[in-house]
Amino acid sequence: MIVAACAQPLPPAPKLELTFTHLDPISLDVGSIEIVENYVPPLRSPNVEHLMPAPPAQAARRWAEDRLRASGTERRAQFVIDTAEVIEAKLPVERGLRGAVAVDQSERYDATIGVTLEVRDDRGFRIAFAAAKAVRSETVSENLTLRERDLLLFKLVENLMADLNRELEQQVQTHLGSYIR
Repeated sequence: MIVAACAQPLPPAPKLELTFTHLDPISLDVGSIEIVENYVPPLRSPNVEHLMPAPPAQAARRWAEDRLRASGTERRAQFVIDTAEVIEAKLPVERGLRGAVAVDQSERYDATIGVTLEVRDDRGFRIAFAAAKAVRSETVSENLTLRERDLLLFKLVENLMADLNRELEQQVQTHLGSYIR
């Protein structure tokens, strides 16, 4: 006799997308806005940003697309992504009998995002800028599923971007106030 077991497949994971359209746009007195990604991910360990559901560079690009508006005719703005990395550090976990019953934190993720918003004159010279940086860390339990890990890493970038947004709004008001419409 053959016995077959049927397992219910997991429902598809929800699409994780980070947007900033719920925030007020920032209108700049410039004719155009360019997004420049200076950060080049190394695509190897210990960097893991390229493996994440919402990489920091992608989130920063989306922030600029959703928030920045050109509302002038002269000058141009550049939104420069200087750094957007996530480093994975392995943490020591208990082995042996104690390790069999203990649930340890197995990795720590250190995320850093740094951007600069520049206003350039028509000759390309930088005439004003605002810079912001945010840093966050999160540890994960060794017993997380891949879906739970992806959600945790998404939340890490979401919180990182909330920190960056607060800092950048303050820096823009302070250093680019005369270019805001």
